[in-house]
Amino acid sequence: MSIISSVEELESLYGQPGEASTVKVAAEITPEYRAYIEVSPFAALATSGPEGLDCSPRGDLAGFVRVHDSKTLVMPDRRGNNRVDSLRNIVRDPRVALLFLIPGHGNTIRINGRAHLDTDPALLASFAVKDKAPRSVIVITIVEMYFQCARAIVRSELWNPERHVDKKSLPTPGRILASMTENRVGGEEYDKAWGARAQKTLW
Repeated sequence: MSIISSVEELESLYGQPGEASTVKVAAEITPEYRAYIEVSPFAALATSGPEGLDCSPRGDLAGFVRVHDSKTLVMPDRRGNNRVDSLRNIVRDPRVALLFLIPGHGNTIRINGRAHLDTDPALLASFAVKDKAPRSVIVITIVEMYFQCARAIVRSELWNPERHVDKKSLPTPGRILASMTENRVGGEEYDKAWGARAQKTLW
């Protein structure tokens, strides 16, 4: 195994990025980048804490990450598994990264910034869906943002329905839980109940 152990070795192997890879970086939300954010229904949120890194899926109605101003985004924290890994990290280390995906589109948007949590009642109410407001909102100040070209999406054929994996070919969440707890948690009943439970707790 040959390990790269310095930036100099890395740059010697890969060379320098082309101009298009550097001029696309913006320190604020441009009109073009805003267009992507406003139609995206999904983003991966990366955070950092004393225990290490975390990457959390965030999905909602298209445009759920709201542009507050040219330097600020606000994102509701919808109901989930209540582990609050991302939120716990943000409270202790404000550095965050976002990766926006747009269904059917190859280009993605990447954002690096700093975040804090806000529980202002009026702000929470503005994100209510079906009369259910989030318990907190993640406020992100942008340090840099840029688009990522479509190569990864093209290679993976992510949006190609012919490449969709049959659900029956993978172990279910209930089966995973049962396997890890000697059937104390999970199982078939867990899987059967999940659909109805999820519909009641989406918001």
